[in-house]
Amino acid sequence: MTTQAQTLHPTHTTADGKKLVTVIPGDGIGPEVVAATQRIIAATGAPLAWDEHPAGASVFKQGLPSGVPDETIQSILRTRVALKGPLETPVGYGEKSANVTLRKLFETYGNIRPVRELPGVPTPYSGRGIDLVVVRENVEDLYAGIEYMQTPGVAECLKLISRKGCEKIVRLAFEVARAEGRTKVHCATKSNIMKLTEGTMKHVFEEVAQEYPDIEAQHIIVDNCAHQLVKKPEQFQVIVTTNMNGDILSDLTSALIGGLGFAASSNIGRDVAIFEAVHGSAPKYAGKDTINPTAMILSGVQMLRYLGEFTAASLIENAILVTLASGIRTRDVQGDAGAVGTTAYTDAIISNLGKTAPNWQIRDYKPIQMPSVPTEIAFTKANERRVVGVDIFVESGEDAETLGPSLTALAAGTPLHLKLISNRGTRVYPPTGAITDCADHWRCRFLLNDEQHGDLDDATLIALLERVGKQHRWMHIEKLNEFDGAPGFTKDQGED
Repeated sequence: MTTQAQTLHPTHTTADGKKLVTVIPGDGIGPEVVAATQRIIAATGAPLAWDEHPAGASVFKQGLPSGVPDETIQSILRTRVALKGPLETPVGYGEKSANVTLRKLFETYGNIRPVRELPGVPTPYSGRGIDLVVVRENVEDLYAGIEYMQTPGVAECLKLISRKGCEKIVRLAFEVARAEGRTKVHCATKSNIMKLTEGTMKHVFEEVAQEYPDIEAQHIIVDNCAHQLVKKPEQFQVIVTTNMNGDILSDLTSALIGGLGFAASSNIGRDVAIFEAVHGSAPKYAGKDTINPTAMILSGVQMLRYLGEFTAASLIENAILVTLASGIRTRDVQGDAGAVGTTAYTDAIISNLGKTAPNWQIRDYKPIQMPSVPTEIAFTKANERRVVGVDIFVESGEDAETLGPSLTALAAGTPLHLKLISNRGTRVYPPTGAITDCADHWRCRFLLNDEQHGDLDDATLIALLERVGKQHRWMHIEKLNEFDGAPGFTKDQGED
């Protein structure tokens, strides 16, 4: 499984030697926090130039369903780096979130969320020394958004976890740990329940960890991880996890240090990186000069490190610590009494460039070595494979005791037999004596008869579907595969 790491993708440089960055001001408070970040970066003297383009609500209103115009896409393809303000996903027009669209278009598969205690920001955890990073897989899992109404009252969402996706995010987590001088990585999954999807992440983590002997690797069940984050967050350094888990855990961790106003993030892929604050566009505060820009500024700090501008990044991070330690805070932290506005807070950070806060030290960051994982489509290959049966999902208002004999009779004379019927993951036929409140959505498992040693061929499967379809409404099938002798499907609760 060994792969080579690669340095970050080269960025576009202007004629005067500046690194060109696409900037998307965003919606609501976006233009204010982005402008604050640009002012502070400019004050460090970092050699950056900006290529500004729109996305979000204004684009939706022009009738573009994606919310991301081609000119913005072309700019990011050219610069390879974007600083993005929060984007609104309007209700009633537009389609998918423009934020998610941007992440998926450029395969920014890793969401990196640093979480660190800050001076002058009181929380129940002040003084505990919280300093961790959540590394979240960013493009697959339930967030692929593949959903179906299988019956009028039963919805399905496909949870897609690929081995390739797991390897990329796990390797990135270990490389983040090395780049930041960290010594421990936790992998948080729900593999005790979802043994194939979340289990893939666990297995890949355990394999990849062997290539990083300098870093302690621990697996943790995700609900215990959430529990431990509230109980003893200082025990964590890096947490790598799947998309849905990462969304929840990263918001939890931001609350430990003061809230979303301090939650920076980067979305990193092999070719493109997009840096953004985690919080939303908060339109009711737009233009009032009251919003906390720290999350956006710290996202800019991550961007500077990505671009190799480590000195400027450290100047800004230290200046933020000095500013907060001196008691200069926005209303989300301070309340209305004594709070400063966005502009005054930004001015204070600029005036503190070059200063350091006593007893508050930033890490000695090094460039992240991006993992180089093969891009081939058939990423994982099986030496042997066999289709041993099929699950047919049937919509029916009949009960299991009626449906079971009917399906058994329909399979008679074919190479298949009905093994069981389940309802929402619990076996209900043959009956177990359990009390199950059923919906009109039945998973009907047919297996090849014992004397059948080959593959279930498509002609046999289609013939069975035709038989079933004459008496029952079916909406979905899943072939039951074995790969290298191991079942590629799970059993229901109560299945032998």
